Amino acid sequence: MAKATSRVADRAWLTNYFEQYRATVLQADVLDQLVELRDRLHKTQARGRKVILAGNGGSAAMASHCAVDFTKVGGIRAINFNEADLITCFANDYGYERWVEKALESYADAGDCVILISSSGKSPNIVNAARAAKARGLEVVTFTGFEAGNPLRAEGALNFWVNSRSYNVIEMTHHIWLLAVCDLLADGAKKPASARTKAGAKA
Repeated sequence: MAKATSRVADRAWLTNYFEQYRATVLQADVLDQLVELRDRLHKTQARGRKVILAGNGGSAAMASHCAVDFTKVGGIRAINFNEADLITCFANDYGYERWVEKALESYADAGDCVILISSSGKSPNIVNAARAAKARGLEVVTFTGFEAGNPLRAEGALNFWVNSRSYNVIEMTHHIWLLAVCDLLADGAKKPASARTKAGAKA
């Protein structure tokens, strides 16, 4: 009996857990934001420029995954900064709080789009990178969570925010949103230009 009761409680916990994802993934205005990000990436590509993604920990792993998929599936040239030698060299020489900023100085070109991911929106290296990228005239897109007024969210031209205080919920919501844009790019690439133009006109 106790085992059955525990299973019911566990199922209820999981139901509540996945309801959090339903609420965050489809939160207000995100669909328009995702379409806008797709359009910004198309413009970056049309300028002959690239997308740079960066984050820490799970967000860094996400940056790697999405950079590959943007390139291979979405047809958008994208890179990330997850090489151990790059991180340790730049962090050793400039401090961990500035290594992403210094990597952008070395690798970013005018007209690039920089996607910066931080669940808290307070990671000093990511916030510093956003401010440095803005100062150089790069297009900055941010993905954050926790406090609505976090510092990173204030730095982007387009800002995605997850209304949650759970790291896993925030990170996985960011991941779903980014891969949704990748698939939106891929689906659009399969359509003839005339169909895309008509779809845009109807919208």
